[in-house]
Amino acid sequence: MLKLLLLTDTYGRLRYWTAITLYLLILILGSLPGARQDIGQVASGLILHSIAYAGLTFLLFTGGSGRPRQRAVKAVLTIAAMGALDEVVQSFFPYRHGSLGDWAVDCSAAVLAASVLYLLWQRRPD
Repeated sequence: MLKLLLLTDTYGRLRYWTAITLYLLILILGSLPGARQDIGQVASGLILHSIAYAGLTFLLFTGGSGRPRQRAVKAVLTIAAMGALDEVVQSFFPYRHGSLGDWAVDCSAAVLAASVLYLLWQRRPD
């Protein structure tokens, strides 16, 4: 059942829209005063950005359409745009700041995750 939910095209749209919903939650919850400091006690920004954006990449890749290369490129470009928007939104709050470094971590996590998924998807039986 888990394979059906996470890897087949049957639930692809659900995974894609789950990624969009989770991203919106990241924007909203990350904008709450003190939320970043609270979660920062659990994990560093590097870890949080890496896990969050690699997870979003997984959902976008597996929820996307096309050949594996197309899925990977679309997922990475989408994450690059999402990460950039996240950093821009943060710059509007006096208690947050946008960071080019955070955006680079987001993009790096996306490239790494999409590369692994691309290689695994090549071996996937149709």
